[in-house]
Amino acid sequence: VAVWGYRALVLLVISCPCALVVSIPVAYVAGIGSASRRGIFIKGARYLDALARLHTVAFDKTGTLTTGSFEVCEVIPRNGFPPEEVLEVAAAAEAYSNHPVALSIRAGRAPEVLPERPPEYAELPGQGVVSRIGGKTVLVGNDRLMHARGIPHDICDIGGSGVHVAVDGVFAGCIALGDTLRPDAVGAISELKRLGVKRALMLTGDEEGPATRVARILGLDECFFRLLPEDKVAKLRELRARMSRGGRRQVAFVGDGINDAPVLAAADVGIAMGALGSDAAIEAADVVIMKDSLWEVAAAVRISSYTHRVVRQNIALALGTKLLFGMLGVLGVAAMWQAVFADV
Repeated sequence: VAVWGYRALVLLVISCPCALVVSIPVAYVAGIGSASRRGIFIKGARYLDALARLHTVAFDKTGTLTTGSFEVCEVIPRNGFPPEEVLEVAAAAEAYSNHPVALSIRAGRAPEVLPERPPEYAELPGQGVVSRIGGKTVLVGNDRLMHARGIPHDICDIGGSGVHVAVDGVFAGCIALGDTLRPDAVGAISELKRLGVKRALMLTGDEEGPATRVARILGLDECFFRLLPEDKVAKLRELRARMSRGGRRQVAFVGDGINDAPVLAAADVGIAMGALGSDAAIEAADVVIMKDSLWEVAAAVRISSYTHRVVRQNIALALGTKLLFGMLGVLGVAAMWQAVFADV
């Protein structure tokens, strides 16, 4: 009885779950701490785990894959409107918008054209803005806005990023804008593929021309354009449903704007570019990157993968050690001090 009682106590010490209960949470805390030192804030261990199992990463375009810094390249007037007036009414209509396109249009005009008091103003997601300036209704937006309001116009595709302008139902012309890719975009997407991400794609509200051009340069697997915020959510849910079978099938979305908040919340992992991102996007995201560098997205995946490997190693080491000393304890080979040593 004494012998088997002693062996039972040895087994009791060996079966203590401390090695698992301590090492796994500590590994996740270390991973989150390592990421935070790089300016990557991960809001919990579950998202660290999901990053390690990413299959697909979807990107917004403007401000995420591109710098979001547009410049007015050309003003194309129509119906007798001078180019200066087209630019001025567009700047006045966009005076209270924080969209990168609006900021670029305002940067291309003289400061005195801004209205002193806020005009009647409405922002239409995925289309543009409607504003009342000096008693005239001004529309500034994409081709869809012109078609939705029944404005006859002879230019649909500007050939790049840009806006259409209409005044009191008359097409005034177009403003062509140029946007540049982030210098780290190509390298970051290649690094994500090297880390095991199978597909990289784009979900954007931009027109087909500029969207497909960026996707082609970056080597993205797919490009979905002309998407309203709710369309992005629907497309992401479709991707998640397609990825639901299998282990490493998580879908992440990377964005920065206020319009990205719904799709960031809908993704398995929402990643916000925090330094330039809106408060709504940062609040909705699961991972916030403060440096606004796409390399940090790859760094987050790399840290999570390493943390995941350490967790698996800890589990294997703890269970393997307990199994070995448990067998030795049953056979009477392991003494109490050895059981304590093995557990520690």
